Amino acid sequence: MAMTYSKEALQTDAQDDPQARELLRRAFEKTARWPADFKGFTADLTVNVDGKAHQGSVTIKSAQDVAVSFSDAEVQKWATGTIGMIAVHRGPRTFDQSDGKSVLTLDSGPAHPLGQTVHIHDAMKSHYRVKDDRITQINRTMGPMKFTINVEDSAMTADNKYLTTRYTVYYFNPQDGRLANVESFTDSHVRVGHADLPASRRIISAENGTVSVKTLTFTNHRLL
Repeated sequence: MAMTYSKEALQTDAQDDPQARELLRRAFEKTARWPADFKGFTADLTVNVDGKAHQGSVTIKSAQDVAVSFSDAEVQKWATGTIGMIAVHRGPRTFDQSDGKSVLTLDSGPAHPLGQTVHIHDAMKSHYRVKDDRITQINRTMGPMKFTINVEDSAMTADNKYLTTRYTVYYFNPQDGRLANVESFTDSHVRVGHADLPASRRIISAENGTVSVKTLTFTNHRLL
């Protein structure tokens, strides 16, 4: 279930909390992204869906410009959405272009293993948990679906930034709160020039009583 979304600020009477803003800003600036002058890359791409391999290629110029080539239309559509999500998360942007444009408030509830809760007053009713300058959990509501992302492992890049390597997404039905699907993501990366590019992504998905495993493997990376 690939997701792309635009973070739109929401009109609110809540007062911005400088402590919440500083907490989230530090975590944002500690998160690895492609360099500001990043022009993109091309790579050979192998998609494996439950044991069936498909060979293709990908060119990423920006989060809005992702071109995937496969002979199988369904695989191409899925890979385009999945890689588009990677590009959205890794693309260069500033804090003020992202969550910083929304009013931010802090939840002063009891200590939690994943850290403090920061509420982002946006159209998706987002709230994050932040601990040790890392975003450890993301919660959003998008249309008919509510989801929680738990960040489980990260690597430290050559730029001393955190790059997520493993996370799990839980999808809930907002009407009754029941768990609808779970996806487990495992990523690896390769350093090319000054950018950490995707090398592989494995997605294990449980839905409607079945478990599916899909992988993307990127090789022969070439910077544009």
